[in-house]
Amino acid sequence: MTTSRPLLRTAHPDDVDQITDLHTLARTAYYRAGGLSEADLVSPGTRTGRREAWLRAVQADDRTVLCAEREGEVVGVLAMGPPYEADVDATAVGQLYQIHVRPGLWGQGIGGCLHAAFVRFLRDRALDTGVLEAWERNSRGQAFYARHGWKPDGHHRPGPGGARYVRLRLSLVPEV
Repeated sequence: MTTSRPLLRTAHPDDVDQITDLHTLARTAYYRAGGLSEADLVSPGTRTGRREAWLRAVQADDRTVLCAEREGEVVGVLAMGPPYEADVDATAVGQLYQIHVRPGLWGQGIGGCLHAAFVRFLRDRALDTGVLEAWERNSRGQAFYARHGWKPDGHHRPGPGGARYVRLRLSLVPEV
């Protein structure tokens, strides 16, 4: 087992299959841990749909997708860009769309490196706030974001298994 710091680099279309596989493994782990059944997790065409979405994200001009790589293998991925929701001020806020780390490598600092890259993304664009959505039953993800200073902002929307997606905010402006 290696715990070396991963190389962060811009994702390319050639990475999309590895990114899709990693995303599939990570989402399966947190949804299963949150009580979703196998039937809820597996449906025809879901991998294809995820792959197409990642390809669009990698090729989009308004999104940034980074890969965390170790020894030539994609072990983490970060997607970020402008906020999705109309009630969020895009002149001050950037959205963390997704962070995924390969299960089995959790707790080795890969997610922390990806999170730090998101904070740099905000600062480089003079944005003082980040937003993201997390499935409320993803206790591991919720704890990760809380450790990094994210707080619920009261907005939510329906999610799988009767649970909600909760919007979290990260403020880079120190509280007075």
